[in-house]
Amino acid sequence: MLKQTLQQKQTQKLSPQHLIAIKLTELTQQELEQRVSKEVEENPMLEETVDDTEGEEESRVVSLSEYSNNDPTPSYKLYVNNQGRDAKPEYNTFSVKESFHQSLEAQLGYLHLDDRRHEIALFIIGMLDSDGYLRRDLDSLVDDISFRLNIETDADEVEDILFKIQDFEPVGVGARDLRECLLLQLAAKEQTEHILLATHILEDCFEEFKKKHYSKIAARLGVSEDELKAANAEILKLNPRPGGQIDDSYSDQAQQVVPDFLVELKDGEPVMSMPRYSIPELRINKRYADILLDAATKSPRESREATLFVKQKLDSAKWFIEAIKQRHHTLESTMNAILDFQHDFFTEGDDTKLKPMVLKNIAEKTGLDISTVSRVVSSKYVQTHFGIFPLKSFFSEGLVSNEGEEVSTREIKTILTDSIGEEDKRKPLTDEELVAVLDKKGYKVARRTVAKYRDQLNIPIARLRKEL
Repeated sequence: MLKQTLQQKQTQKLSPQHLIAIKLTELTQQELEQRVSKEVEENPMLEETVDDTEGEEESRVVSLSEYSNNDPTPSYKLYVNNQGRDAKPEYNTFSVKESFHQSLEAQLGYLHLDDRRHEIALFIIGMLDSDGYLRRDLDSLVDDISFRLNIETDADEVEDILFKIQDFEPVGVGARDLRECLLLQLAAKEQTEHILLATHILEDCFEEFKKKHYSKIAARLGVSEDELKAANAEILKLNPRPGGQIDDSYSDQAQQVVPDFLVELKDGEPVMSMPRYSIPELRINKRYADILLDAATKSPRESREATLFVKQKLDSAKWFIEAIKQRHHTLESTMNAILDFQHDFFTEGDDTKLKPMVLKNIAEKTGLDISTVSRVVSSKYVQTHFGIFPLKSFFSEGLVSNEGEEVSTREIKTILTDSIGEEDKRKPLTDEELVAVLDKKGYKVARRTVAKYRDQLNIPIARLRKEL
């Protein structure tokens, strides 16, 4: 027997303005500038202000009550001040990562390949990971090229093109594994006695080298400890991640990051400001809004069409202006909460002053959703008197010291790094010994936690840190 039941379900529908604000919150300063320019270009109801007097500016602000009795929006909401009357500061930019794939594509242009081989080369470059390695085998690449580019090729041709890419800067790029990467770099050096021995080691004793079984290598190759030490020193100079470092000749392609916040010390106290850069002031374009009044004098059909168009653009402009204001308020509230929470760190710039902090802490201080705080910190940077930092670097879980005080994982990692840096490289500290070192310094940390932090810091185990 079928039964009908009536259920009430409460759902939340986000307004267009809220949706726009969410999207704007995620943008960096440069992305916001581009978005504002695009919006002004596409919406005739938006315009950038000019250096009018205050009276002239007021006379140009549009009140929707002139055009619609159903929209009580006050005129002040149709104007947003993103730029003060002070001179616009220049970008204070810094490079966070160089454009690895772009630099390789630029070098590809010098090979003068035919269109077909050029497409294959571009595809191979696109398959390189951020470290500069090709992780796909040649047969799989052949299938991928056939399927995606509709180009028939074979493993020999793909490898031949790969060899050309391996001649690019930085040396070692395009390698299929660590051994090939290091050998490519050695081949590019002057072939001295030490370089030749280093090549011999990687070609014939790579497994022993990885495990740092130096005595086995010396016995197999018949070399002395001093010769082995000199060859090992040459290998240690090589870059195992060529994709993470581009030659200075390509620095003009560096991705530039504009800090969203500036924290300065004033009378010994950290104070936050938000540089405005080149984001213009926006307001409603009164000339286009007047179309509504003009349309009212025309035929009913034309009036309806004109009214619909202008009302739609007017609403969109209003939502965009309000969303920018909301973005500014959200960023300002979040950064002030972080500044208040991490007051001692921003005052002294000492990592050990960082308190354990999670997204929930800032959400509770600001009244914002955790998801909103996450959007703010994911791509924003703050400039301080001791460096520039991504906001997300201030968030970490906490541990308890031997005195019962909470300490941040970042503080533990800093001390762990320092302890490993001071160790005897002939007898590196094991994870168990690092636990003891941290315990002496007042930090109670489990061995598995030390191992996890060491992995996150890209520090190998003790055996692989051993030096001759």
